[in-house]
Amino acid sequence: MPFKTIIEPFRIKVVEPIRHITHAEREAALKAAGYNLFLLKAEDVLIDLLTDSGTGAMSSEQWAGMMRGDESYAGARSFYRFRDAVQGITGLKHILPTHQGRAAERILCSVALKTGDIVPNNTHFDTTRANIENAGAIALDIPIAEGRQPQLRHPFKGNIDLEALERTLSENKGRVPLAFITVTNNSGGGQPVSMANIRVASEICRRHKVPLFLDCCRFAENAWFIKMREEGYADKSPLEIAQEMFSYVQGATMSAKKDGMSNIGGFLALNDDELADQARNLEILTEGFPTYGGLAGYDLEALAVGFHEALDEDYLRYRIRSVSYLGEKLTAAGIPIVQPPGGHAIYIDAKAMLPHIPQQEYPAWALSLVLYLEGGVRSVEIGSVMFGMQPDGTEKPAAMELVRLAFPRRVYTQSHVDYLAEVLLYVGDLRKRIRGLRISEAPKVLRHFSAKLEPAHGKLLV
Repeated sequence: MPFKTIIEPFRIKVVEPIRHITHAEREAALKAAGYNLFLLKAEDVLIDLLTDSGTGAMSSEQWAGMMRGDESYAGARSFYRFRDAVQGITGLKHILPTHQGRAAERILCSVALKTGDIVPNNTHFDTTRANIENAGAIALDIPIAEGRQPQLRHPFKGNIDLEALERTLSENKGRVPLAFITVTNNSGGGQPVSMANIRVASEICRRHKVPLFLDCCRFAENAWFIKMREEGYADKSPLEIAQEMFSYVQGATMSAKKDGMSNIGGFLALNDDELADQARNLEILTEGFPTYGGLAGYDLEALAVGFHEALDEDYLRYRIRSVSYLGEKLTAAGIPIVQPPGGHAIYIDAKAMLPHIPQQEYPAWALSLVLYLEGGVRSVEIGSVMFGMQPDGTEKPAAMELVRLAFPRRVYTQSHVDYLAEVLLYVGDLRKRIRGLRISEAPKVLRHFSAKLEPAHGKLLV
């Protein structure tokens, strides 16, 4: 079409009010929450981009499907519709539903890992890393070098470093029970992984007899990037591309709260019969019977529809373009972001934007707080608060200091995106006044969810 205006490929049927609160009220809310955006009341947030996990709007077809939900404890029809939808995309043999992705990770890590094992990945996200480390194993990030350079443009910055993967498997015989590739690479800026990279990684793992898994939370978005950027895929459908992606792996974990287009759910998918038996027994112990896995029948129905809606070309075109539209506005205004814009989120490079704040004072966290204080926008830090605490209790600065603005699916409109741009440009003008923070209390694991912080120099803005 010759028209450039982005329109939402849906009509709005039900609305939920959001409310403005004053600057003073937001300042008080921040203090009450211990300067942690996770601890805010959602009603005090104007635009909520904390996560795209479970925060999307479901379609009329999903709501209709929920009315068919079979709540039988065992053998429910809804499970088989869910299973068939997942198998139709992944081709994997054993499908175990879970209440969300971290449950799938916990089950897999519990049955597949032991102390001292190594699990390579392009980049582990927070719960994946935590579950691996909780099992006593080492979560090893081996992204390509370009993936560590926010301003550098590369079509597939989410790729795993194939030479590093080969070296890791060669030098650690018997210590690598499985390898992962995360699509898209969330911690690396929402960047996609090429089909060629997945294919070669699969060949390397197969040669070393190490099963390769996908963390496939955003498999549909990754398929769209392959269609748009990789030679030979322009004429293939997102479904065909996704099916090829999964053909190179022996298992997958998924938080279906992302590209399952639902508010809850996930799965563990496996080809190995013995491993699947162990996982299924643990699921019965901790999640529920394997035909519901901690989900209601109506959740399974919503997911069965959502997996395919996520692969709709009109939806994917609109979603990816909305994110890149905001990225273009920020780039034109000199706001440093991870380039090119990711699929589900914009990632602001806080290290580049706030060079006066040392990493030990958490520049990305500080920037995320100011976005809320000034514009009511809730984001999330992906930096040294999230990833700085090491398993041995020491601190190590994160590779990048990013602020992620994650777009819920089918929730916000074009005017919301334009408002976001205004807030970000306004905060950009305040950047020299922003000061860092220190942690006053925090748990030892996944501390970003519940840590309390305080301004390191008395004020957040001077």
